[in-house]
Amino acid sequence: GAGAVLGRRLLEELGCELIVRGEQPDGRFEHPPEPTAENLADVPRAVVEAEADLGFCQDPDADRLALIDHSGRYIGEEYTVALCAEHVLSQRRGPIVINTATSRMNEDIARRHGVPIHRAPVGEANVVDAMLEHGAVFGGEGNGGPIDPRVGLVRDSFVGMALVLDAMARRNLPLAALADELPRYEIVKTKYPLPADRVGPAIEALVKLFPEAQIDRRDGLRLQWPDRWLLLRASNTEPIVRAIAEAPTAAEAQALCGRAAQVLAAT
Repeated sequence: GAGAVLGRRLLEELGCELIVRGEQPDGRFEHPPEPTAENLADVPRAVVEAEADLGFCQDPDADRLALIDHSGRYIGEEYTVALCAEHVLSQRRGPIVINTATSRMNEDIARRHGVPIHRAPVGEANVVDAMLEHGAVFGGEGNGGPIDPRVGLVRDSFVGMALVLDAMARRNLPLAALADELPRYEIVKTKYPLPADRVGPAIEALVKLFPEAQIDRRDGLRLQWPDRWLLLRASNTEPIVRAIAEAPTAAEAQALCGRAAQVLAAT
């Protein structure tokens, strides 16, 4: 993708030895281009066979970054922002901003460093606006898009590469160890067909179903509890609703999505 040219230059400037896959920015990809675990199924094996310290996986326009550790474990995209936030806050204190669908790992990280964290509606522009409003030292979206205002107010996979490598070098720890230090939660993402005129009633039904939850209506409906959350967002382009849940275990997150599915089916 587009990141291949600058990615090589950046990593060589940082003193890395590297193997680059998909280096020609010609629009032809070795696999579906979104950097998910399913699409990158063959990359972990390549990292292990090369005896590499880690693998960086960019999307085609280089604003998202997924990580693979030396053992071939897909660390994923959510950990990219969290690892970068932890490293930035270890050096400079200040507010951080994430979107409504980003892992609560970042809330735990901000609390540990004694700084405020703010959530903005999904979308790079929304996160950047909130960063400017709050004077944030770091921000990002959980699909692997870190934003460092010292470099630019855009999601930037190159920033993610540099911050992760700097954290590894400063602490003399492998990526796996840094990731294992972070709080662990599981995110489940689902989508359901639902006509636009049924979205409002479905949201109100969910509010009634979970009266104890903290409610945020800025970006669809976000219900939050002390250790989990559920987000319901209608698509702007097709008659579907996306339900995203995060909890300490995948089963608990799936259960939240399941309750949402029941409400949507009954609306």
